[in-house]
Amino acid sequence: MKLVTFSAGAEDRVGVVDTGSGVVRDVTGLLPAGTGMLELIRRWDELGPVLADRAGGLDGEPLDSVRLRAPIPEPRRNVFCVGKNYREHVAEFGRSGYDTPGRSQELPAKPILFSKATTAVTGPFDDVDPHREVTTELDYEGELGVIIGRGGRGISRADAFGHVWGYTIINDVTARDLQRDHKQWLLGKSLDTHCPMGPYAVTADEIADVTGLELETSVNGENRQLAMVKDLIFDIPDLIETLSAGITLLAGDIIATGTPAGVGIGFEPPKFLRSGDVVEVSITGLGTLRNRIA
Repeated sequence: MKLVTFSAGAEDRVGVVDTGSGVVRDVTGLLPAGTGMLELIRRWDELGPVLADRAGGLDGEPLDSVRLRAPIPEPRRNVFCVGKNYREHVAEFGRSGYDTPGRSQELPAKPILFSKATTAVTGPFDDVDPHREVTTELDYEGELGVIIGRGGRGISRADAFGHVWGYTIINDVTARDLQRDHKQWLLGKSLDTHCPMGPYAVTADEIADVTGLELETSVNGENRQLAMVKDLIFDIPDLIETLSAGITLLAGDIIATGTPAGVGIGFEPPKFLRSGDVVEVSITGLGTLRNRIA
C-alpha cells in the first residue's frame, strides 16, 4: 500500500494512492479522529486491515491536484542517518577533503550514525531553502528511508525486518562547509527544508526484495548517482541491530540508510547546488522526489 499525507485547506489528510490510475483516496474518515501517519503506523495491526478492506471503495481525486507533504511531516524525533555506507562514496568522500579527521578512504568498521533535526523535513516537491546566509556549499544525497513499525530494543539481525513497517525516499541535503568547519554532521545536515521526503510511505509487503531496489539521483536531468540497495556496506538488519542495541526504536522512527557515490563533492571541481537547480531522487517502486533549490 502506498500512503501519503496531503494538504486539504488548513489540515492534513491521510491518503492511499493508486499509482496506476493516478488518484489518491482520502482515507481520513476511515480512521479514528485525529489519526495522522504516525498514529496509523503505531496502530497498523488494527487500522491497516480497515484500509485494505475499505479504501478501494472510496472516490479518488487526481494525485496531481493535491499538495503532498512528507509522509511523516513531523517525525516524533530526529531522523537517524548513516554516513559512508557505500564503498565508492567512502572513496569519493575521503578524496574530497571534507572528511574528518583526514582524507581516509578506508571502509568504516562499524556504522557511522548521526541525525537530522525533525524541522529539516519537507515535502517531496517543495522548494529547498539554500540558506545562503550560512552556507555556500550545498550538496545532495539520495537515500532509501526505512520506517520502523514495531518498536523495540535489542533487536537481532534475524528479527530486524519484522520491525520494518515500510520505506520512503530521502534527500539528505547537506551544507558541506558547515559539516567540514564544525567537525561534526548535525548542523550541516539539519538546516530547515534539508530533508525532502516522500512522495509515498510504501508498506513493506509491497517490496518483495528491498536489496533489489535501484536508487538514482539527477540534477537538472543529469544523472549523478546510480546504485543498488544491495551494495550497502551495512545493510538494513545491521543498522537496526546497531541502533537498537541501546536505544529503544519507536514506531514511526525513520532511518536514512546512506548515499552512494556521485554527490557534488565527488566531482573535481565540486558541483554544488545553485538556486534554480532541480534535484530528483528515484527508487524502484517508491516514486520520485523532485525538489527545486529556491
